[in-house]
Amino acid sequence: MMKKWETITGTSISAKAEGISLTESGGWFESAYLKWKPVDKAVSYQVLVKSAGAGDPAYVQIDDTLIRKYPSYFRADALGLSAGQYTFKLEVNFANGSSKTIVSEPIAVKANSRTGFAFSGESPSQTGSGAYEENGALKNGAQIVYITAATAKTVTLDVIINNSGKKQTATGIGEIMTLRQKGYDKTPLIIRFIGQITGEDMSGQLNSSGYLQVKGKSAYTEMNMTLEGVGDDATAYGWGILVRNCKNLEIRNLGIMLFPDDGISLDTSNCNVWIHHNDIFYGAAGSDADQAKGDGSIDVKNASTYVTVSYNHFWDSGKCSLCGMKDSEEFFVTYHHNWYDHSDSRHPRIRQASVHIYNNYYDGIAKYGVGVTNGSSAFVEENYFRHCKYPMMSSLQGTDTLGKGTFSGENGGIIKAYHNRIEQADSLIYANTNHGTTSGNETSFDAYEASKRGEIVPATYKTMAGNTSYNNFDTLKDLGANQADIDDVTAVEGIVTKEAGRMNQGDFTWKFNNETDDTSYGLNSELMSKIRNYKTQLISVGVK
Repeated sequence: MMKKWETITGTSISAKAEGISLTESGGWFESAYLKWKPVDKAVSYQVLVKSAGAGDPAYVQIDDTLIRKYPSYFRADALGLSAGQYTFKLEVNFANGSSKTIVSEPIAVKANSRTGFAFSGESPSQTGSGAYEENGALKNGAQIVYITAATAKTVTLDVIINNSGKKQTATGIGEIMTLRQKGYDKTPLIIRFIGQITGEDMSGQLNSSGYLQVKGKSAYTEMNMTLEGVGDDATAYGWGILVRNCKNLEIRNLGIMLFPDDGISLDTSNCNVWIHHNDIFYGAAGSDADQAKGDGSIDVKNASTYVTVSYNHFWDSGKCSLCGMKDSEEFFVTYHHNWYDHSDSRHPRIRQASVHIYNNYYDGIAKYGVGVTNGSSAFVEENYFRHCKYPMMSSLQGTDTLGKGTFSGENGGIIKAYHNRIEQADSLIYANTNHGTTSGNETSFDAYEASKRGEIVPATYKTMAGNTSYNNFDTLKDLGANQADIDDVTAVEGIVTKEAGRMNQGDFTWKFNNETDDTSYGLNSELMSKIRNYKTQLISVGVK
């Protein structure tokens, strides 16, 4: 995605660009950026963007807040771009009233993959795009709020608070959320986080458990809201996000470190929620022995349905994703193109739900991949399990009853597996084939292996505990993903390791040691030290 600057086309532009050094540009998913070295004696910068094929009148100035200063460069990001080619124009202003201008080469911007249950035609909103249109552009009339370490407590927004349209000025991101919770203001709202924002920066804005609470008035309240990070370094440091009663909500491009309990918790009565392109690191240690890395990274529970969790990078998570807790009715979730990077378990761990799991990269998994209980059904297709100890498990049967690592005492669920790549698994028992580490077992198995994608799993294959069969939801429901949306398993590693997580893999670098980290589920003290010592390189926000 990143591209070094080469030449600036046109002699007139070269003349105007004297003394300006553009160093880097790139396109990402519905966004683009450029960097330049500080210009001697400049007093301010303006950045404009347009479609590469449009004339100069099409240039639109980006918000000044999207221009930031770092130790050796300035950076500007343009967000809300539909897929296509774009051109930046940088204007440099000087104290004497003069200015210089330089124009970039065309930059390619990709479309996000709007697939999965959050976009199912059978879902209440049929979208999880929040405050954006389906093509990635801002919705008409969308409001934008910028949150930095300096403004989290002071940012203001006028919010409608009654049926008559009366507005009240909210101060601080916490009060903005509180007033929106009244349910009268449906205006599309984009909350953009810039740089490292600590729990201290968010003091007074979080609930008593350390979460930014995003809550609707009642179950499945229309939110039309997007929470997103700007650039490659937006980081929620020491706090998490709690979502309740929300419909049509998007969370993207955030790094979440040292969160309390859960990183992102879809806690109660949510639908059409899309969580994508985030980096989830260690949380704060909990009181239980299995919470040394924090608790859930992204949990979906308590009547939360029609959810897509995609293109996230989980860094050695202990418990990646609980999918269902006290749920007693069927709900629908999709996990795709996530990078489970040396994490341990719950990828996801499913109760009651019907879950589509495709194109994920299970990269050195110490405990287990997909786990099903309580009559749940999971369609697991085109995933790459590299050295995943137990790729698929159903409670109280198959691998779970061989002394290989019981993960639940609940009734089991059924997995339909299709065209997955399995390498270095300790145990995988298919019901109907002998492609696993043991021969097929029609009564005590981990998964049913389909010979073709649309195959119906016979009702004769039942769980040993609970006596339930696969519900074949993948052939009966609108999954929000067609076969054309599914990448071949041979391409999964390359796609996921390049595109999961924050923009251009974010500003945090770490390389796991496969020889030791593949099988270890203990906390990596060196990684934790780096997370604890993380500091933003951002110096200032604005045009100067």
